[in-house]
Amino acid sequence: MTAGRRSDVRRPPYARAARRILDLLAAEAPAEELAAQPARWRARGIVPADDTWIEETTEVALSVRRVLDQYRRREAELVALFDTAGDLAGLRDLDAVLRAIVRRARTLLGSDVAYLTLHDPVAHDTFMRVTEGSVSAAFQQLRLGMGEGLGGLVAQTARPYASTDYRTDRRYRHTGMIDEGVAEEGLRGILGVPLRLGEAIIGVLFAADRVPREFTPDAIALLGSLADHAAVAIDSARRMEETRTALARLEAANARAHAHSEALHQASDAHDRLSKLVLRGAGTGEVAAEISVLLGGGVAIHDTDGSELARAGTEPVTPSAASLDASHAEGRAVHAEGVWTCAVLAGVEPLGSIVLAGRADLSQADRRLLERAALVTAMLLLIRRSVAETEDRVRGELLDDLLAGPGSSHHWDGGSLTLRARRVGVDLARPHVVAVLDCGPALRPRLVTDTARIARRLGGLAGTRHGNTVLVSPCDQPGTLARELSADLARVIGSPVTVGASGPGTGPETHAALHAEAVRCLSALHALGRTGEGADIADLGFIGVLLGDRVDVASYVDRVLGPVLAYDTERGTELVRTLQAYYDQGASLARSKDALHVHVNTVVQRLDRVAQLLGSDWNTPGSALEIHLALRLHQLSQGTDGAARHGPNSRPEIR
Repeated sequence: MTAGRRSDVRRPPYARAARRILDLLAAEAPAEELAAQPARWRARGIVPADDTWIEETTEVALSVRRVLDQYRRREAELVALFDTAGDLAGLRDLDAVLRAIVRRARTLLGSDVAYLTLHDPVAHDTFMRVTEGSVSAAFQQLRLGMGEGLGGLVAQTARPYASTDYRTDRRYRHTGMIDEGVAEEGLRGILGVPLRLGEAIIGVLFAADRVPREFTPDAIALLGSLADHAAVAIDSARRMEETRTALARLEAANARAHAHSEALHQASDAHDRLSKLVLRGAGTGEVAAEISVLLGGGVAIHDTDGSELARAGTEPVTPSAASLDASHAEGRAVHAEGVWTCAVLAGVEPLGSIVLAGRADLSQADRRLLERAALVTAMLLLIRRSVAETEDRVRGELLDDLLAGPGSSHHWDGGSLTLRARRVGVDLARPHVVAVLDCGPALRPRLVTDTARIARRLGGLAGTRHGNTVLVSPCDQPGTLARELSADLARVIGSPVTVGASGPGTGPETHAALHAEAVRCLSALHALGRTGEGADIADLGFIGVLLGDRVDVASYVDRVLGPVLAYDTERGTELVRTLQAYYDQGASLARSKDALHVHVNTVVQRLDRVAQLLGSDWNTPGSALEIHLALRLHQLSQGTDGAARHGPNSRPEIR
């Protein structure tokens, strides 16, 4: 036996027991081994005093062991937190950061489930963002209002809360939806800590078990430390995402700016090419062809009235009124009905339109190019209009001299006027109509311009006289021309246009009288409340007979009574005589049958036939006046009162 062992044997039992306990503590023996030492020494028969001392020594050793275990556990947790911080710092994607946080929370606390909710500043609640270990879909979609449940209370107060068994814990405000989700997931013990960023709470981090669990202060502190790291990582990931998004937007904006610059450059080049064409005197046809090449489609250019000025690479195509109005209002090219339409404007004044066909879609660059082409076309049409206005002044002077008439001056010479008219393409030897036009005061300059355009197209003359617009046009149907002018010009200028016409007349000496009659017709239209209509003297009925210089009684009678006269002539009936008697007797059937010596039914039958021939409104006051006057004029033209031609007993049958 060695000296050391002999000395150990000579020590008292309590000293040997203390040495044994210290050796076990140094060897990191289990706590159970330490706790078993007093019993073992008692089995060796130690005295009670030694037993008490050994018990106390063992308690001290166990206390030291617990402190050492706590330090080791804390060290492990700190290492785990350090590793977590490093892992989170290396992540850049927000979803990856959130998943890593809940996974590490579940691992560190050894819980069945870990999950994380984030604050919704719009709804003022928190919503489930990421879960780990969850199996319930309802639980994964929960939203917690501020103060609702354990998590809502954490979000509201910014303090950690724990529940040993949430199902029976009445310290929290339970709601049906939250309780159903928790029950479906099977959770009992729940711990929640705030995700704090400065003074703001951005969410809540949870650890939960499916059995009741008492969460120690160390566990609460551990999850709180993890939550602090997580909040910083979440903020960094969010900022990184915002930075990436901002960079992507910046790159997209840079690309758009580059494309915009390139488009502007192309549009500028195209504008220069088209401008050079116009400045060297090219017509609308050449401009249309150049636009067609630049845009790779068919192009048609139209005047304000829709008439085609030029076309290239397409069949005839016209813009719809709706698309033209939209382009005018927006100042941009508009796509509708398979074509692109762009209004040609000088300021807000419409000059015409460009239609692009064969291009289903246009890039922004091509769309701007079409709009630039419309600007150049506007310049071309303004130049053309300037030239036309110069020609119109020449034509206007000719028109003034024509309308002045032979008696206006000793120097008035019809032959000279005929020669001057031929120089501007007007043949006064053909039948001509004189039309006088009127509209609202604000639109009269526009009316003059558009009437001059129509005059050039028709081969006539246009100008102003005594405040009204005047058109002299080759035509033999004054009423038809007046109605067409009224409708077409009202559509173009967007306001009612009243037109009085007279004619036809041949030779320069007739135009002054035609103009005077057209002026009277225009005045009569206004007086009759027919503003916005077009008519000639004949269209005014008996008023036209009174106003006209060249009274054509036969035409008037035929227009009013023609069907009745023809019926009497063909069948030998007495409808005209019956009408005359009816009006002479004050529209009385009884007195009419006495004057005619016929039965009242015969009068009724004859008047029914008149209604069939002249229309159901023949006996209205206005129509009756026209018919009565026509009957009188017919009597005058026949040189008789109509009664002498028939005996008193003549009673032709009405069929």
